Amino acid sequence: MQAYQDLTKQFVSTHPDFYGARIIFTNHRHAKLSVVAAAVKEAMQLKKDFPDFLAGFDLVGREDQGRTLWYFRDALALPAEKGVTLPYFFHAGETDVEGTEVDQNLLDALLLNTSRIGHGFALQRHPVAKDLSRKRGVAVEVCPISNQVLKLVKDLRNHPAAALMMENHPLVISSDDPAMFGSCALSFDFYEAFVGFGGLNSHIGSLKQLAVNSIRWRSEEALVLWQRRWTEFVAKNSFLKTN
Repeated sequence: MQAYQDLTKQFVSTHPDFYGARIIFTNHRHAKLSVVAAAVKEAMQLKKDFPDFLAGFDLVGREDQGRTLWYFRDALALPAEKGVTLPYFFHAGETDVEGTEVDQNLLDALLLNTSRIGHGFALQRHPVAKDLSRKRGVAVEVCPISNQVLKLVKDLRNHPAAALMMENHPLVISSDDPAMFGSCALSFDFYEAFVGFGGLNSHIGSLKQLAVNSIRWRSEEALVLWQRRWTEFVAKNSFLKTN
């Protein structure tokens, strides 16, 4: 963690327009309860030692082949029991089948006060959970290319995120595993979200809002920096119109 932090500071010193980076500490959802409990305790200590660099904790790995969030409830309750603030960024609801344990992960993620929902493909089928996440400002981290590659959706115009976008639910765009999928980091995912989710009504303002969301749920300071760059970009391209 110290090495990551030092390298980030070094890079920022020579690239002032790069805001920085933060780490989400993770463990695998295939692990035993005792292993995840130890990982949560380690994350709690790292949050104390690196308060501005460690963002929080998550469980990774395929949901349908791993254990549920509810299975790890005792481990995940440790920070609250100890009076420690450790934000969660849970992957949850990466499924197109209602009623499965993966589907239920969405509800447990919200009960465990997750700061963000990774994938959240099933959220549209849970009106109460969807309303709760919107009111809490819990953004859904949408991974368009990943969802297509894993055959959750064939046509992005039918992606649940398209409806969430129309309802003004907070969305952020992620690339999931770009190297594995042969995509170019966030660029390809942003393009697919722009074209697929917004449809014929998409415009430069839609693209701006997707970008703003991705930064707003990260840092207000970074948003100020991005807004300055955006204004410069629009000024240099007079054919663009935005508010």
